[in-house]
Amino acid sequence: MCRWLAYTGSPLQMESVLFKAKHSLIDQSLHARMSVTTTNGDGFGLGWYSQARGGPSQDGQPRDALARQEPPFRYRSVHPAWNDRNLREAARAIHAPLFVAHIRAATDTPAQETNCHPFRHGNWLFVHNGVIRDYPLLRRDLMLMIAPSYFGSLEGSTDSEVMFLLALTFGLEEDALPALARMVGAVEETGRRHGVAQPINMTICALDGERLIAVRYSSEGESRTLFHNTCLHHLRQLYPDDPQIAALDDDAFLLLSEPLTEMPGAWEEVPEATAIIAARGRVEHYPFVPVAPGA
Repeated sequence: MCRWLAYTGSPLQMESVLFKAKHSLIDQSLHARMSVTTTNGDGFGLGWYSQARGGPSQDGQPRDALARQEPPFRYRSVHPAWNDRNLREAARAIHAPLFVAHIRAATDTPAQETNCHPFRHGNWLFVHNGVIRDYPLLRRDLMLMIAPSYFGSLEGSTDSEVMFLLALTFGLEEDALPALARMVGAVEETGRRHGVAQPINMTICALDGERLIAVRYSSEGESRTLFHNTCLHHLRQLYPDDPQIAALDDDAFLLLSEPLTEMPGAWEEVPEATAIIAARGRVEHYPFVPVAPGA
């Protein structure tokens, strides 16, 4: 499948988590240890938000409001992540307080740039690791559920992008967790109507410029792996010579498909059927229960 990581906290150089760790995301693109597929070489993508967070701007408007108005930046490529020199240059240059990175292993759909994560609409970014089972069978019914106002944003052919547009249709921009619950409920109801016993397996992450919202869930209760750092102290132990890490605030939070090292106590697995909302040092866990259409 795929691997991804997301970060929120004081501005961090992307290179620190994409390249420098022993089991960095780039290493995982070749040597994933907790994935269905060892190699994830069907493209990659980065999405990040401006550093303009907190404090007033020159015109007196809160910087957070300005940051929300500016769409997130994105860089996607069909090259394998380990073989793209521009990715290393970009990772060195980008310092961001909120970002997501994704490496892709394609299932049923081609390796093309429009199928690379993160997907973007307005101020939102979205990544997915997992699968809608028998997606070619379910695709038409699921796409017909997408609201016309969002359907025009569809660029690629992945189940992941359809999940994102369905979440937007069900109200992601107004109330994120109920919208994601309705999206998953719609996929499960559609799948079972077509005789698919376990329609969805996923870890997903949606970012809106202020928060990261993540869910680990599967119809069969055996979801793709998802971890987060336990505290900043362990991150500093992980990167003892990295001044970027040493300068981070205590609210730094990293969410990722696989731990970056085997350091004991540094990582905690996100439980099955759990949603996480993280922003500004506050991390909240919620049980995740899909909601059937019309419920």
